[in-house]
Amino acid sequence: MLADLPLTDLRGYRPEVAEPADFDRFWTDQLAAARAHRAEPAFTLTDSPVRHAQVYDVTFPGHGGNPISGWLLAPRAEVPGAAVIVEFIGYGGGRGHPFDWLRWSAAGHVHLVMDTRGQGGGWRSADTPDPADGGSPASPGFMTRGIMDPVTHYYTRLFTDAALAVDAARSWAGAADRPIVTTGASQGGGLAIAAAHLGEVDAVLPDVPFLAHPVRALEVTDAHPYRELADFCKVNPGRADQVFATLSYLDVVNHAKRATAPALFSVGLADVITPPSTIFAAFNHYAGPKDIAVYPYSGHEGGETAHFLAQLGFLRQAGLRPVS
Repeated sequence: MLADLPLTDLRGYRPEVAEPADFDRFWTDQLAAARAHRAEPAFTLTDSPVRHAQVYDVTFPGHGGNPISGWLLAPRAEVPGAAVIVEFIGYGGGRGHPFDWLRWSAAGHVHLVMDTRGQGGGWRSADTPDPADGGSPASPGFMTRGIMDPVTHYYTRLFTDAALAVDAARSWAGAADRPIVTTGASQGGGLAIAAAHLGEVDAVLPDVPFLAHPVRALEVTDAHPYRELADFCKVNPGRADQVFATLSYLDVVNHAKRATAPALFSVGLADVITPPSTIFAAFNHYAGPKDIAVYPYSGHEGGETAHFLAQLGFLRQAGLRPVS
């Protein structure tokens, strides 16, 4: 079942989106403030039952210097040329257990998974609090926390964390001369695009990315998490303009316009959570070399294992593959 426009229309869907005049300055200032905190990332080798890889418990300073947790899995068999994959997690999930994250390291890549501040109560546990949440009125969930100002918005903190996760991956002793690749599904896909813009990476693999063109999303879906925005605006109609003004700083379309690393997107044409037109808005505006894998009968699950194999193929074609 098509959830949105026909594919022929989606391929040409390149809408104008609101872009703040100070967008670049805003993000320059956010990153400069975060990077001013002097704490260094810590990589603590764990006694893990994972046998094919060494597992490190990671802590690095994120937005406001807040400590952000993660896992890093490094294949025990050294694989020349393998990338460091930095992965971000879907909405409501956290870093869980290292056994939840075996695919990339099993394929020969170093893999850093960033925990998601304040989340982890939905479908996988987390270990990172969000001490900067000011507690202002919001609809249940994360979309409207601090939404009256981009400086206080939850996703400003999370986007900054994502960029600094790239910094942390690059600082790991074993990352020298390795390319850095960002990836993730849904919320994680949106963060992968933002980190590709803010963190300077070698490739990006955004899978069914969330957080693109929210104005369009509210026109075509009432599914959560976008529904949180509608719920908030319904009870705060006088604040709707500011809601969307704040979101324009986070809109993944505006980050995609500035990201230049080679990218492989994915989309499911039956997806009602991240409507296909929002994904194509980001894809069609993306500034770098790009391709998109279309799964006509898939929803928000995307291409699953078939798409993971496509991602591995994309990295091989980009010269970012393990050398056998």
